[in-house]
Amino acid sequence: MSKHHKISIGILIWSLVILMACNLGATNQPPTLVPRASATPQPTLGYAMPESTLLPGSTGGSAPPADVEMFSLLNQVESDRLLLHVDSLQNFETRHVNSGPTGIGRATQYISDQFEAIRATSDGRLYTFNHEFELTYQDVTTNQYNVGAVIQGTEEGAGTIIIGAHYDSVGQPIEDSSTYAPGANDNGTGVSAVIELARIMSQRQYRSSIMFVAFSAEEVGRRGSIAFVDWLEERNIDVIAMINVDTIGNYHDFSGSINDSQMRLFSAGPNDSSPSRQLARTVNFINFNSSVDLELEVQDAIDRENRYGDHFSFSESGFPAVRFIQANEEKFNGDPTDTIEYIEPGYYRRAVQSLLTTLVSLADGPRPPRNITLRDQGNDISELRWDPNAEATSYIVALRWPGSLIYNQQFETTENVVEWDSFSRYAGIAISVRDADGMIGPLSPEYRISQQLTQQQGN
Repeated sequence: MSKHHKISIGILIWSLVILMACNLGATNQPPTLVPRASATPQPTLGYAMPESTLLPGSTGGSAPPADVEMFSLLNQVESDRLLLHVDSLQNFETRHVNSGPTGIGRATQYISDQFEAIRATSDGRLYTFNHEFELTYQDVTTNQYNVGAVIQGTEEGAGTIIIGAHYDSVGQPIEDSSTYAPGANDNGTGVSAVIELARIMSQRQYRSSIMFVAFSAEEVGRRGSIAFVDWLEERNIDVIAMINVDTIGNYHDFSGSINDSQMRLFSAGPNDSSPSRQLARTVNFINFNSSVDLELEVQDAIDRENRYGDHFSFSESGFPAVRFIQANEEKFNGDPTDTIEYIEPGYYRRAVQSLLTTLVSLADGPRPPRNITLRDQGNDISELRWDPNAEATSYIVALRWPGSLIYNQQFETTENVVEWDSFSRYAGIAISVRDADGMIGPLSPEYRISQQLTQQQGN
């Protein structure tokens, strides 16, 4: 992150996210364990602290610094720009894969033109491309295009992050390529978000490469993303995360109820071992520690029942992938009333800000600690240790209860060795680094506590 124009507003900013630091010092004080909202309530804990919370050598500390540049980026997300793209896509009347040059062809060109306009002002940081594939649907064979752009990463081995959204739409019946299919929320909002993120993020480079992709043919069996995954695998591209943005602009349900405080994250299980589920937990963690006032609720499923999205194509090939979607759903698939007047601009903007926070942290945050170990010291005490990180001003230790979908509690420390008598109560630990600018990086791979301590105690 840039070091220009940093200001000291840490206490004000971090009071918004209810995060207190926990620095290791000379006195025995309880650690600051921050409870997390969870989709898997723990009946014995709730949101209370565990009975044994003494962390030897811990003291209270000042609030951590704020990442001022992140706040600058978040403020650049513009509702007017987002809605302009949604309106343009809606006005093509249909983006059905068999609608030809006057339908989906116009949408393909529009998205390509937007990426090209961003490329022209990016000082060479953004590259654009079209990925062509052949599709046969309803006995009609066409050439379809996944439209993409990429910012090349600066760090060798940092991998590639993909953020994608499908731009095809369907009406009723879905086989009819001429019926009205505006697809404003599904998925004009996702495509517009990807374009806006490319615009904002093209201002500089990041450790990881970031690929922005608009997929065709999702509505007819996600054929576009399947073809794109094949293309990635042929080129041996190291995809470390895929975020599927699909239907994010409305907070009503079919009965008119409102949920404007949450988004949902879907990912493939199983819960304790899936790389996609761990990515969902990491995204949840990043956003909990951000200033965006939107809770990301991790779901115990890859998607809604009998539904699918482009993240399936990545998960099936072993790439970590999640779906980012609004909390409620007001329109059925192919609804002809899925038009722009049902988009809620403020909620939509916060959703895109949440995505921006996630991308910047994953792509450019300080790298997580390595060589995490937990050793039984006897007398119910365990020592948690990891290799020091030169960028770290502190570490955030995230703790997950058995069976939980997310990290339920966390504490922050300036040391890389912690002794505590309560680690064994948790199922897993992951650790993130905070740098001098307040930037939080991605979580480490999860360290499974119960398995490791059981093995040590049996030896």
